[in-house]
Amino acid sequence: MKKRICMWALVIALLLPVLSLPAFADVGPKPSVVVDFKGLEGESYYVTLLSDTESTGPWSTDKTYHAGYASEEIWNKFRSYSDADGFHFIGYLEDCSDTDSFSWSYFPPGEFKILIYFPEYDRFVASADSYERYAFDSYYTADTNDLDILSVTESTELDVRRTYDFTWELVSLLCRILVTIAVELGLALLFGLRAKKQIRLIVLTNIATQTVLNILLNIINYRYGLLAFIFNYVWMEIAVFIIEGLVYRKRLSRFDTRPDRKIHPWLYALAANILSFAVGLLIVRWLPGIF
Repeated sequence: MKKRICMWALVIALLLPVLSLPAFADVGPKPSVVVDFKGLEGESYYVTLLSDTESTGPWSTDKTYHAGYASEEIWNKFRSYSDADGFHFIGYLEDCSDTDSFSWSYFPPGEFKILIYFPEYDRFVASADSYERYAFDSYYTADTNDLDILSVTESTELDVRRTYDFTWELVSLLCRILVTIAVELGLALLFGLRAKKQIRLIVLTNIATQTVLNILLNIINYRYGLLAFIFNYVWMEIAVFIIEGLVYRKRLSRFDTRPDRKIHPWLYALAANILSFAVGLLIVRWLPGIF
């Protein structure tokens, strides 16, 4: 009886940091487009994305000047720009002179052309091709090393490529799976689950459930963003808990080296999933890109 009380106390202790997390209302992330520029280091330039539609979210062709973006003179330059393919300036621009990176993180256009303005030369350079928001967070790199600002026409071929970091996503996926297995094995020892077949069962079960879980969540995050990720993460974690609980209930006792000892498979499955979730939250604070 004391042992069971101690185990439930452990579960409640693990739940407390999760239940005490602050809730944030109306701060859902929005799709974004990021364009990094290579070859324009040292240049003074402004960038916008010309939209194939006349409005998106709060942005539109009727957007009025806002002092936070650039000088009114620069703003009016963009406002008066006419694109041969019918794309529109809808009000957002950035000074990329120091960062060599442009980020539109609040309702960027779905299809767009890249427009660069060089005030020193009073010249625009627009991409001849249009591009699309291919993921919830879409990353591009524009290589302008061969760009001769004084000789190009307004519409020019830019070397623009997608640069979503799939390699890092794979590394992140493997790290999440390894951390989960390590945490749940450590907890298994506290629950007295030390037989080789029990450890092997826990490892194989977690490899299966965590691989499927994390691949699905990565796809959801890539296509639909953080809010969809969080929503699906909740019910998927519950599904993982149920699957693992069923597997452990059927197998853990069978593999125990002490048949007379009572195993608590559902309690272990619950505590293991709560603990791995809590550890994940802690790691996010130290290494935000891992989870």
